[in-house]
Amino acid sequence: MRRSVCFSRFVSVVLGALLVAGGLSGCGSEQDPAAGGAQRLESPATVKHRFGSTTIDRVPKRVVTIDLQWTDTMLAMGVKPVGYTVDSLMPKSRVPWQALPAGSTALPLDDGVPVEQIIALNPDLIVGSFSITDKETYELLSARAPTIAGPPSGDAVTPWQDLVRTAGAILAEKDKAEQVIDSVAKAVSGAAREFPGLKGKTFSLAQYVVGDSMYIVANEKDGSSLLFRRLGMTLYPRVLREGRRTGKTRVNVSTERADLLRADLLTFLVNGGDKSDLTDIPEFDQLPGTVAVLDYPTVVGLNTPSPLSIPYALDQIRPYLKDAANKAGA
Repeated sequence: MRRSVCFSRFVSVVLGALLVAGGLSGCGSEQDPAAGGAQRLESPATVKHRFGSTTIDRVPKRVVTIDLQWTDTMLAMGVKPVGYTVDSLMPKSRVPWQALPAGSTALPLDDGVPVEQIIALNPDLIVGSFSITDKETYELLSARAPTIAGPPSGDAVTPWQDLVRTAGAILAEKDKAEQVIDSVAKAVSGAAREFPGLKGKTFSLAQYVVGDSMYIVANEKDGSSLLFRRLGMTLYPRVLREGRRTGKTRVNVSTERADLLRADLLTFLVNGGDKSDLTDIPEFDQLPGTVAVLDYPTVVGLNTPSPLSIPYALDQIRPYLKDAANKAGA
């Protein structure tokens, strides 16, 4: 089944979506004899989300991760989830940058969140983002274990750094969270130094759902924009204006709007087809910038970035970054 890569899932999660209220400092913990040896957090972590807020007061031992960003975040923090959701559009349901632990349960999302399967795993924490969209699902899950849903409002993607810091608070691993963030930041900074010609160039991140329409990220503060901004680039102004006009973080436009694709660097996915379908977009072959038509995993890694996907995606787009850096502005 054809889906819009997070752009209807690229319509995912909000800037700063998971805000830990008062729990990001003083995250040490102590053993709680009443909880079967579970560590009690010195400062409980309260995470705001679309259905209210969830307070975690003990370090979880059995975590279920719903959605890619959370799975990657927990893996980067050294947590082996007892269950994790899979994206059926990935090659053989594999995410190329993940090394998932043996014994963890893969959970399908094709028919919605598999509540019964999740509950059967006896989790003590459930974390999700854009897939927990209805209150009934949230209530069923939260009745079993503390559950974090998507952001309070909006249609943007959460900066992965926010997720890592939230995980650091929940796991009493604040220092480790900062180490994870610093490691990825060094890779991005290295690319910025390698390609200084990117500074001031424009970018656009988009997809064409074949037979439908195009979806384009239209907010420079969106989590999916931050990599490009830290490379010194700016969101293509026409797209930015379209986002402000519509009030949308991701704009949905017809294939006639090739004018929104004329950035210095266009990263693009053909969803539900192949490069031959680009003929559906008038003048696509005449775009003046560097055009990177990418595979599904790479675009997902850019669109819903994580501490694991960013280094992978950065390697995949490196030739295009070099070309854009050396090319005259579009």
